[in-house]
Amino acid sequence: MTDHVSARALAVRPFVVMDVVARAKQLEAAGRDIVRMDVGDPDFPTPAVITRAAEAAMDSGDTGYTQSAGLPDLREAISRRFAAKYGVKVEPADIVVSQGTSPAMLLLFGALLDPGDEVIISDPCYPAYPNYISFLGGVPVRVAARPEESFRMRIEEIEAAITPRTRCIMINSPSNPTGSVLPVEDLQAIGRLADAHGIYVASDEIYHGLDFVGADHSILEFTDRAFVLNGFSKLYSMTGWRLGYLVAPRAFVRAAEVIQQNFFLCANHFVQVAGTAALELAGPDVERMRGLFDERRRYLVPALRDAGLKIAHEPTGAFYVFADARAWSGDSLALTYRLLEEAGVAAAPGIDFGPGGEGFLRFSYATSLDRLEEGVARLRGWAETHL
Repeated sequence: MTDHVSARALAVRPFVVMDVVARAKQLEAAGRDIVRMDVGDPDFPTPAVITRAAEAAMDSGDTGYTQSAGLPDLREAISRRFAAKYGVKVEPADIVVSQGTSPAMLLLFGALLDPGDEVIISDPCYPAYPNYISFLGGVPVRVAARPEESFRMRIEEIEAAITPRTRCIMINSPSNPTGSVLPVEDLQAIGRLADAHGIYVASDEIYHGLDFVGADHSILEFTDRAFVLNGFSKLYSMTGWRLGYLVAPRAFVRAAEVIQQNFFLCANHFVQVAGTAALELAGPDVERMRGLFDERRRYLVPALRDAGLKIAHEPTGAFYVFADARAWSGDSLALTYRLLEEAGVAAAPGIDFGPGGEGFLRFSYATSLDRLEEGVARLRGWAETHL
């Protein structure tokens, strides 16, 4: 019998930036100095108030299973956060805690989609969205998000993409990879579309708290027909802790909980305790990190422009700059590997984020200012000698 990998598995596109990461680590192991601007992994240590809470929980024996939906204390803390930050009522019973925001996507789309159901997504977008949708039998429907329009989908084009099979519009603000933030009027309009057409909005709000110009707004301020994805990785520098959550309309919560029971059981007990501490005690640490991210952003955008890359509109959220590199190459994947091998700079290829990202490079400023300065100097030197 020959080995046979399932067609479902083979249909999943690689997350190319992780291949870039693997090559960067190979070069580093061989003694090369690589400026890492590839992944969104904050270089700050997790705040001590959070790690101390986890240590105390482990010392107290909080190392077993919890309820599949998550610890009541954590769900209540999340509920209070929505009330305080957005002025919306989210009951603890509407929340399912997960081992990161990515597993929460499985809960969301697993509870929402039947085979053939459609989800409208932006192009470009985070690569996991179409992969999760397709893996579960759904159909991702791409709507252009143009750089000259701050990577916002046009409302009329979203509405034109709605069909009888549409179940959901997927949004992400602040955005990965573009760093763009949807204005209130777009959120209002998308909420109205959901209400008018009897569909849902899935809002990935993992970068909330990292909006450097205005205030964050949750989709739940504008419609009840919404799912919210969020977690602790980015804002609290807890990427390796793997803690996220899904807020869902009540009719879908039990289905999401059952999927969690079967696929993941529950999030780690002591990590959930740490998450509660993050929400309740880590505010000053978050503000300090946020200020440093903004300092890096204000350096990197003009510096990349000076190096020869085009940035039509300044990113104002998350910690990414999505730069037009077509003056250097139209093949973002090939260019990424050239810059890695020849300049010692790791970035993410735009094609990883969809056809609309081709020709772009995503630079993460989740690394120190001095390393960003070194990376830009290398890019400038590479362009002067290779173009």
